[in-house]
Amino acid sequence: MRVRDLQSAACVMVTLLSTFPSAVAQQGRSIGVHPTTEIAAENLMPASPSVLVDAPAAQNGGTSGQATVPVPLLNEPLYLRPFAIDYSKGNRLFPNPLRSYKAIDYPASRLTNSPKLRELLRDGKIYLSLNDAVALAIADNYDIAIARINLDIADTDILRAKAGSGLRGVSTGIVSNTLGGSSPTISGGGGPGGSVNAAGSGAGGLVLSTNGGGPMPETLDPSLTGALEYEAQSTPQTNSLFSGGLAETYADTSTYNFGYAQGFLSGTDVKVAFSNDSVKTNNPFTNYSPAITSNFRATVTQHLLQGFGPRMNRRFIVQAKNDRRITDSAFRQQLLSTVNQVENIYWALVSAYEDEQAKERALKQSQQLAEDNRRQMQTGSLAALDVVNSDASVANDEEALVASQSNLEYQQLIVKQALSRNLDDPELADAPVIPTDRVGLDRIPEEDVSVDSLISKAYANNPQIEQASVNMQNNEITIKAERNALLPVVDLYAFYGGTGLGGAQSPNALDFFTGSNYPPGTFPSISYGTAFGHLFDNSAPDKAIGVNVTIPLRNRVAQADQARSRMELRQSEMRLQQLYTQVKIGVINGRYALKNDRAQVNAAEAARKFAAQSLDAAQKKYKVGATTTEDVLQQARNLASAENTLISATAAYAKDRAALRQLLGKTLDVYGIDLKDAAADSAVQSLSIPGLTAPREPESPSPLVPMSTPAPR
Repeated sequence: MRVRDLQSAACVMVTLLSTFPSAVAQQGRSIGVHPTTEIAAENLMPASPSVLVDAPAAQNGGTSGQATVPVPLLNEPLYLRPFAIDYSKGNRLFPNPLRSYKAIDYPASRLTNSPKLRELLRDGKIYLSLNDAVALAIADNYDIAIARINLDIADTDILRAKAGSGLRGVSTGIVSNTLGGSSPTISGGGGPGGSVNAAGSGAGGLVLSTNGGGPMPETLDPSLTGALEYEAQSTPQTNSLFSGGLAETYADTSTYNFGYAQGFLSGTDVKVAFSNDSVKTNNPFTNYSPAITSNFRATVTQHLLQGFGPRMNRRFIVQAKNDRRITDSAFRQQLLSTVNQVENIYWALVSAYEDEQAKERALKQSQQLAEDNRRQMQTGSLAALDVVNSDASVANDEEALVASQSNLEYQQLIVKQALSRNLDDPELADAPVIPTDRVGLDRIPEEDVSVDSLISKAYANNPQIEQASVNMQNNEITIKAERNALLPVVDLYAFYGGTGLGGAQSPNALDFFTGSNYPPGTFPSISYGTAFGHLFDNSAPDKAIGVNVTIPLRNRVAQADQARSRMELRQSEMRLQQLYTQVKIGVINGRYALKNDRAQVNAAEAARKFAAQSLDAAQKKYKVGATTTEDVLQQARNLASAENTLISATAAYAKDRAALRQLLGKTLDVYGIDLKDAAADSAVQSLSIPGLTAPREPESPSPLVPMSTPAPR
């Protein structure tokens, strides 16, 4: 290869590396420090150097030089929220050890509606503001309630990891694309019971098949074992030489065995075994009956290569806390998503309500015109064809009103489903929902901030970016573990033990040489306490030290898993980069959408005003006979079309405004929603959603004013 080709390849590599944002380094808000942050400070799992590179200035809101992408803000102090039961700790061993064997209960879920819903019921109708709708969703929406339980499920994985066990994982899927946000005047999704965008085994749907791979950590929870047994055995003898002439011997054996085992983060395993046997027999060749034998052995095994050190044996704890961090972020994402979906439902309800009122106004106008035409036909001043046309217009408007009323009833039902746990109360089930808020068209702060600044805020607050960043930390942990699994198994072990013998001389003890019983006192009695002391006084020691070595000659399984863990890290890196790109494009599109929506609303308002003026002028001309019925009907149809366009444009503006706030991760802050209260299922305080106005009747058409003729120069 030529030198020029090598230089070109190097330039391409440098360019590619420079486009990758720095998104792995984590830092908490000033209000709290998560335990994961403390572990990271111990340098357990440093971030990959390939990730910690600068992003281009254009991606970070700059115009020159290099700047780093904002670090995602973590959900502090959500992890530290107070609860009656901390499921990451389990039952305490002290002062009551029996609590460790007691089942941990979980409170039953509330399946009834919060009292706030009934408080909104007045005169058989539910008068609902957007503030009330969001507050009810946080309290009663099933999507949020299910995501809330995931927080405690993630805590149980922390408890398992503290014992040295593997992780079961937790769902971080987001429920979206639900029914209720779609009507003839608005498009969008929102509500309960939708599809789940599951995150799979890792954040963002990535498969982390190697997660949890590598050498298994030591079992950190100590265990006690015991075996108590009594055995009575009678054995017929076939050789009198070895039975002292007895045709049958018996042995009554009592066994008392105990053991203790525990692993440690250093990769050390400790086992202690203590056994006791008491044998009473009539065998004449047994000197002691009962004979007491005690054995003791303490064994220590230390991993020297594979499985060595706290980094390997503590990694599941770090991963479990990271998973809890991802679950926290997923809960915030679900909260943002559900609030946005409920807002879409609300504006769909407003649109359906406004559309129904517009259809009623159109029907009244056509009915009035039909009545006037019928009176004129009776006096002979109007042809019958005009009456037929006006009656046909009434029929069309009645059909349109029925369709609009059906859509309104459907939207009201969807709202009640999204904001309640059940509709068993007939009064609530039958009550129509009256929206009391309308969208305001005042400019919001996001419209006056630079796009680059909005992109930077979205990078820092977007929960998906946060989840992907924490997920890459788990990738790094897995890579370390799989790399360690490539090493041979080299275990250093040592044990110390002893044996103690005690008991009383057997009355049947036989001297093999003389053939007579030993006289009493030949074998002095030894107490159990003396025998127990011999276990530790080195009188009968059992000591050893050694090394166990296992060397896989080809090691192909470990090689495959280690390579796969690297590949999955590269996927995570690309997923993170993809999220940055998606968020950036979403912010740009959202900003332009607001601008276009505002222009369309202004144009629709002007068109509706002109259509109302045209209809008013046509009606006045019709009364004096200066125009036809067809012209009046056409102007009425123009007004109806203009009102539909205005309703649709206004709803689109409200929908896109909420979507931009969700993308920026600012919805909770702007609406005054406390994340800790929502996670703890506490009562939501009164919200204050900006950009709302009260309903208002359509303005009466002002008379058309002729344009003034410009003065001659």
